Amino acid sequence: MSTILTIGKGRFALSLRLPPFGMPEILSFGAEAVATDALFDIERSSRVNGMDIAVPSSVLLPTGGLGFFGWPAISGHRQGRDFTLQFGEWTVANEDKITTLKGVDRIAKIDIAIILTTHDTGLISSATVLTNRGDTDYQLDRCMAATFLAPAGEVELTSFTGMWGREFQTRREVLGNGVWSQESRRGRTSHDRFPILFIEGAGQRFGVTLGWSGNHQIVIDRTDDGQRLIHLGELFEPGEMNLGSGESYSSPVAYAGADTEAFHAFVREELVTWPGGTMSPRPVTLNTWEGNYFDHQMDSLQAQATAAADLGIERFVLDDGWFGKRDDDTTSLGDWDIDARKYPHGLTPLVDHVTGLGMQFGIWFEPEMINPVSELYKAHPDWALQIEGRPLLESRTQLVLDLTRQDVSDYLFAKIDAVLANHAVSYVKWDMNRDLTHAGGRDGKAKIAAQTRAVYALMDRVRAAHPNVEIESCASGGGRIDFGALKRTHRVWTSDCTDALERLEIQRGATMFVPPEILGSHISASPNHQTGRRHTLSFRALVAIAYHLGVELNPLELADEERAELKLYIETYKRLRGLFHASGSGFRLEPLDGRYVWGAANAEKIVVIVAQGPQMVGEQPAPLKLPDSVTKLGGTWKITNTLPAQPEFIRISEGQTKLLSGDISFALSSAGLAGLPLPMLKPESALLLELEPVKGGKTHG
Repeated sequence: MSTILTIGKGRFALSLRLPPFGMPEILSFGAEAVATDALFDIERSSRVNGMDIAVPSSVLLPTGGLGFFGWPAISGHRQGRDFTLQFGEWTVANEDKITTLKGVDRIAKIDIAIILTTHDTGLISSATVLTNRGDTDYQLDRCMAATFLAPAGEVELTSFTGMWGREFQTRREVLGNGVWSQESRRGRTSHDRFPILFIEGAGQRFGVTLGWSGNHQIVIDRTDDGQRLIHLGELFEPGEMNLGSGESYSSPVAYAGADTEAFHAFVREELVTWPGGTMSPRPVTLNTWEGNYFDHQMDSLQAQATAAADLGIERFVLDDGWFGKRDDDTTSLGDWDIDARKYPHGLTPLVDHVTGLGMQFGIWFEPEMINPVSELYKAHPDWALQIEGRPLLESRTQLVLDLTRQDVSDYLFAKIDAVLANHAVSYVKWDMNRDLTHAGGRDGKAKIAAQTRAVYALMDRVRAAHPNVEIESCASGGGRIDFGALKRTHRVWTSDCTDALERLEIQRGATMFVPPEILGSHISASPNHQTGRRHTLSFRALVAIAYHLGVELNPLELADEERAELKLYIETYKRLRGLFHASGSGFRLEPLDGRYVWGAANAEKIVVIVAQGPQMVGEQPAPLKLPDSVTKLGGTWKITNTLPAQPEFIRISEGQTKLLSGDISFALSSAGLAGLPLPMLKPESALLLELEPVKGGKTHG
């Protein structure tokens, strides 16, 4: 009988059978491992006018041709020849948690390695390496990183779309009989086609994602027996991936996990690497962008830093406008020298002032970009990605530097290194404000794949030289949020939109794969700079407080009452962030009638945040039923604190008043069964509840 290979553990495993020829057959996925059985060796047979020898359809990375009629996960050719692949002579190598399957195609002279990893946090990952053993070039048109199996029958797909300022909008659809496909050609992760999916059907639910910050594709193909193969991988431009003799292509890494908790645990425990080895409490951040834009005045910035420190802010980030002659967004990208007009004595007086107040200092860069109006472009117009004879298409008056050139990469590293090495910088906000188009190199060939790898290499080089500096990934907001970027960074800017109402849905979607402490969420001014909406400070603060909290305004413009209220919320964040950001503590409910609910819990405290988006339709709000992950703590609890002190309720009963004031204790099991009968909130308002166990009450946990 065939040998069965198992990747993963527990109830989320991948079981494979290796055939003499052809790709590894998927026996089960997302379930417990299967044992060796004679049934798995029985050959299948086709219809009368089908293939005389049936080919398994549920396989890893199907190659197409030779009896497989579905969507090929790998394809290529040598000047039109060797257009079919059939791997065999499989070998298996196990090293710790990594299983590597190696096969060869002696006719096409192509080797393959499929690297499958069992992660301690419950995820399974897959990557592919293809090597050309022939004497002539091999044109690789497609090579997916992974294939995962979805069940037959009705399957619901959850994907994420959006735009600038409205990222991570959740969309659900039922898969049909044809091929479902998502492709992104923006040269970055994108705002509208995130490489993230959840699949649910036949009693099974799991998520998949591609750790890649460039062009990508996800394809779901229906097999003859009704099952579905989910393929994830890089998307190549025509002719982009040409393998010379002996050269290899290494795919990005694709991941699959049973639930949000598994993805969060992976990011926390395996993916993100912190200075010193462990994450420090996420510091409250003041980012200067919306409070100053390009108007940098030393006296004002120092005064803002002083005011920020008084509020309890712990990190001061100097955003765009400190370099070149950067008075607006049309000039100076690439000229990464300190603007002597704004900073006649350099950045040192500001940095010293900030750090002298006990805060960290951070700074903004956009290394990948260049303005045509810049000293760098005057000297090196050929450094921009371009196609000879085609117009230079600007976006945000920017072009993109060709980081695949070593001289360009060296220049950028030297400029970044000079700032970091000569100042007490703890943090870099790494921005990227346009999509890639006409991304050609000096040889006239497409460079998007190579550009993405070159960006990673520059990030890795900066981190190696400055291991104590944290990096935030920003790309017009949330345009580069993926596990490839997070492997090299420590925070993502979730969206350029800081409007609290919009952030409800943005953060709900992003949190399905990224833990809250990685997602930047800032309290900004009212009216909001993106939408013009006016919101109370309590609504703005409570929508942001469970994430990596920041402030995006000029603190000198706050009234005394606002300053005192903001200080209270910052103190509350500091008191509760250990709970909000603890592994396994978080929970989130599906929105109901415009009401969003999320929070965190342990045996000593439960924090519940309730935010009402639009006006409710129902005459009464449904009681808030706490999830099983919370009610399993058991015992008798009561509400010990509410914020704001006077929530914006439409109407409140005497019993609800007693409940919120802590005069009524209740069994936590009842809060899951019957729910907490909370008053109806006004639209665009929020409430934070702190619950604690009653002394003497029995708890579990």
